[in-house]
Amino acid sequence: MRLLYIFIMGWILFAMLFIPTGFVFLVAFVLWVAATMMVAFYPRGSQWWAKSVFWRGVMGIFVLVPCWAALNYIRNQESGFYALLFLFALIWGADIGAYFAGKKWGKHKLAPLVSPGKSVEGFAAAMLVTFIIAILAAWWTALPVRVWPGCILIALVTVAFSVIGDLFESMLKRQAGLKDSGKLLPGHGGLLDRIDSLTAAAPIFVFTAWLLSNYVG
Repeated sequence: MRLLYIFIMGWILFAMLFIPTGFVFLVAFVLWVAATMMVAFYPRGSQWWAKSVFWRGVMGIFVLVPCWAALNYIRNQESGFYALLFLFALIWGADIGAYFAGKKWGKHKLAPLVSPGKSVEGFAAAMLVTFIIAILAAWWTALPVRVWPGCILIALVTVAFSVIGDLFESMLKRQAGLKDSGKLLPGHGGLLDRIDSLTAAAPIFVFTAWLLSNYVG
């Protein structure tokens, strides 16, 4: 069964090379909005997927494939390397800001039934750090001031969904009764725990930038 799943995953990753980019990331956006609702109402509504191997497999494809497609898409763009650095800086900066603010001031739980360690104060700090990083990036790269609001919006939406990616993975672990997502990285919760924020952030980053450039800018 695992080998079959790996084969199917590989085939889908290959197929992504031939599917129109806008459609892929539109679907990813819709699915991550649905994931937001799943996290918000957990454990209500979890019965339909919790005991289904099929739907858990589909979730794995949904989490990994759009992220892989987004990272490849970004890297293949002009200045894609710097765009990736910007994406990573957003995620890392937000995580650091949320961690320290949550430790210092965290009193109100963000999603207590999914991840009790995350707080509203930590999330607010993550968004503040994101705003600062976006401003600094726009200034450092000498972007025209007229495009600064778009840059900031892309950053804020991306980080908001990166939190959803983290919470979604926590929800899956909680449902499965697991503390760590794997043993490949001992002491770090598993490989998926290292990329959970990125799985949502990468496709949303691309979709938001694509949407603004095609229909707003």
